[in-house]
Amino acid sequence: MGHQFACGQRFVRNWRTCVAVLFFWSTIPLSSVPAFANGPLIAAAASIRPALEELSARYNQVTGQSVRLVFGSSGTLANQIANGAPYALFLSANTAYVQWLVDLGLTRGAPVTYASGVLALYSRPGLLGQTEDPLLALGYALEDGAIKRLVIANPEYAPYGSAARAALQHSGTWGQAKQVLLVGANAGQAVQYALEGDVDVAFVPMPLAQLAELQKTGHLQALPNEIFPNVELDQQMVLLPSADQKTHEFFAYLQSTDSRDIFSRHGLNDPVPTNQNLQQ
Repeated sequence: MGHQFACGQRFVRNWRTCVAVLFFWSTIPLSSVPAFANGPLIAAAASIRPALEELSARYNQVTGQSVRLVFGSSGTLANQIANGAPYALFLSANTAYVQWLVDLGLTRGAPVTYASGVLALYSRPGLLGQTEDPLLALGYALEDGAIKRLVIANPEYAPYGSAARAALQHSGTWGQAKQVLLVGANAGQAVQYALEGDVDVAFVPMPLAQLAELQKTGHLQALPNEIFPNVELDQQMVLLPSADQKTHEFFAYLQSTDSRDIFSRHGLNDPVPTNQNLQQ
């Protein structure tokens, strides 16, 4: 029997009950997308697909080396790795899945934080607008009854949902927000609700919001990490047992200034420097 991921304190037999598949519209499938015909097989979270496709193309241009990319939800990919998928490197949007694989002894070397996630506040046109204190404006809108539906990802399982709840609690608006709260199964579903115009306000990951072009349908503003204390949005990568020299070279490139610039353009922050991040 294959490995099963622990979700909170409960072990589930079917990972689908723990990790809903990250989805958008049918024109953006979550699937194997070989950037080139050969090279190391890289498993990566779907939320970083635009960034990693640009990055792998740049890597090929600079070095002449290629990689093959496979995208999906971090939980799906982690379960595939645990059940023998031949990936050489795993880039997760959630540190918990990386740590799970480390605990199973299915990794090589220490994980490295390649980027820090950015929580964004989306609001329908004319509701909040650009402001130095968006959560203060949100509080006023809640008091006025201008917000009928507010969506966050499930805070029990999704880091961005946990960050959204912490931000609302920190600002003193959690009690009011709960009266109009809609909980998405995951961050992708929260973006989907916003994209379809079903909500007034949504707390969403900036990379997914940019991918969905939410800034064209409403107002989108990045939120500082200080407003959700004690919640980390670090995104980690880790080498897997099948990693060869070419994988190590790409792994090192992902920690370069060139790569950080590309991740930044796609809505992610630079990681906080650590000893692990200095390892090659």
